[in-house]
Amino acid sequence: MAFSDFKAIPEVQERFGIRHVENDFIETKNSAGPSEQFLQEFDFNREYIDVLTSEGARCETIIFPVLREVYKGYAEDYALWIKKPITYDDLLSGTPDYFISTRSELGKLVVGTPLIMLVEAKKNDFEIGWGQCLAELVAAQKINEGTEHPVYGIVSDGTFWQIGHLVGETFTQNRTSFSVDDLPVLFGAIDSVFKSAKNSIP
Repeated sequence: MAFSDFKAIPEVQERFGIRHVENDFIETKNSAGPSEQFLQEFDFNREYIDVLTSEGARCETIIFPVLREVYKGYAEDYALWIKKPITYDDLLSGTPDYFISTRSELGKLVVGTPLIMLVEAKKNDFEIGWGQCLAELVAAQKINEGTEHPVYGIVSDGTFWQIGHLVGETFTQNRTSFSVDDLPVLFGAIDSVFKSAKNSIP
């Protein structure tokens, strides 16, 4: 069964005994905003390219550039993976859109500890996006062999970004969503995820 076979959060909850709560746990203050170079390139994309015309366009012109820009500040410690398959067992396997792991001592070809999973909300469907993302978080948690350490999930349709984390058997969704229409706050939110993930590395 692939991650994408899970179509909603309740499916994952019932299969793995996950409790769901909502709470604003993301801090958006005291983090660096996007660089001037990023803003120029981002504005160029939005002015001259139909960035919302397809899933590929949203991923390549919005989602990945934002994720990569925040990732730059953590590249020494983290690895950024694009369409890299991961497998825990026959039930939990698939190819996340993007995910962040620790850097493996074996080099950049080997996945370390998965920390942050990012799923594109295809056709702007966040329900399906979160079903897939939560399944990926369960897989990451099991791969890490430590349920007490949080793993973080982000689901985005390019415009809106939603964040959650799984600790033990409890999945918490941040009540507040973030938007590319307020890039400093969005960058602060994603940076907060990176900082929290770094502090929770087993």
